[in-house]
Amino acid sequence: MSDNSQIAALESRLADLEKRLTVREDELDIRKLQHLYGYLIDKCMYNETVDLFTDDGEVRFFGGVWKGKEGVRRLYVERFQKRFTYGNNGPIDGFLLDHPQLQDIINIQPDGVTALGRARSMMQAGRHKDYEGDAPHLKARQWWEGGIYENTYKKVDGVWRMHILNYMPIWHADFESGWANTPHEYVPFPKVTYPEDPTGPDELIKDHWLWPTHKLNAFHMKHPVTGEEMVAQRWQGDIDRENARA
Repeated sequence: MSDNSQIAALESRLADLEKRLTVREDELDIRKLQHLYGYLIDKCMYNETVDLFTDDGEVRFFGGVWKGKEGVRRLYVERFQKRFTYGNNGPIDGFLLDHPQLQDIINIQPDGVTALGRARSMMQAGRHKDYEGDAPHLKARQWWEGGIYENTYKKVDGVWRMHILNYMPIWHADFESGWANTPHEYVPFPKVTYPEDPTGPDELIKDHWLWPTHKLNAFHMKHPVTGEEMVAQRWQGDIDRENARA
């Protein structure tokens, strides 16, 4: 092999290594972003949570879509902050939220500035009996929640940010009675949009569900071995129950 050929081969190998390194660094940066989101939500630091999003970002949550930075702030600050912590941007005594971010799978897209990710959250939450408020949602209680993220991230000015946070709560359970006794629609889905509901979503999501209904949340990626779409079969008994309730 000539010197020129060797140099060309080394340059090609170096370019490939640089590309692979950039992808790995991007994956790590997005994992840090997702995990930081969990820490901020745990401590009710909602202003800082909003700052994680792109200006044109959105949150898809619990049957609703909150669009743009204004919509994202309406959800986290106007809805969550006022409901959970009396408008305080930070934790308050007697109120617990834990959102571990688990099993994250990040896929950087070919453009290098968009990424798709799937992760899981397993939440424990509650309000202590000595710190009750007057409203029904401020009374002492303790519950579990499990959900799946299918998020989109964007790199803006060299920094990865949340673009679409698509969090789908899968199941809830009161601590005392457990998930075998969870009622249908444990938490009511939004029925009214903004501005009729001042903290409501800009749009409603039609295909939403909660345990004990149980469906597959679509994967953003194909099967890594077969290259096929991962699609779950729907059991006929579940279809019959859905039709009977309709």
